[in-house]
Parts: sequence; structure tokens; C-alpha cells
Amino acid sequence: MPLDKDKNGGGTNADGSKSEKYCSYCYQNGEFVAKDMTAEEMQEYVKNKLRSMGFPGFMAGMLVKGIPNLERWQGKP
Repeated sequence: MPLDKDKNGGGTNADGSKSEKYCSYCYQNGEFVAKDMTAEEMQEYVKNKLRSMGFPGFMAGMLVKGIPNLERWQGKP
């Protein structure tokens, strides 16, 4: 989720400060909420969420294509 759309303004780091990288749905207290979720599982989750919000399937698919390239799945905290 884009941080400017996050109602909490982003997740939180271990020291309680706001994360400048991750949203509050994914990152809390310096840890990922769904630690074991793969990039492919996240793609499916987000695609289904977008569909439920009225996005056409092809558009939802396009919007999630870049998820595996995000820093989270590149082995960097």
C-alpha cells in the first residue's frame, strides 16, 4: 500500500518510529505481520482485494506484477 494512502502513515520500526518503507498493514514493531507470506501469496491476496474493490481482473493482475521485486522479497529488511 502506498504510504500516503495508509491511515496510520506507515508501519512502525522496532523503536516505535514510523517506517518509511512499509505500510501499517504489513509492518509493525519492526517485523512483518505475515512473516512467512511469499511474494506469490501476496500477489494473490492483493489481486483478490483489488477485485473486491471493483478493479477488473486484468488490471488487478497488472498492478501486482511488481510485488516480487519489492525490497521485502529481495532479502533486505
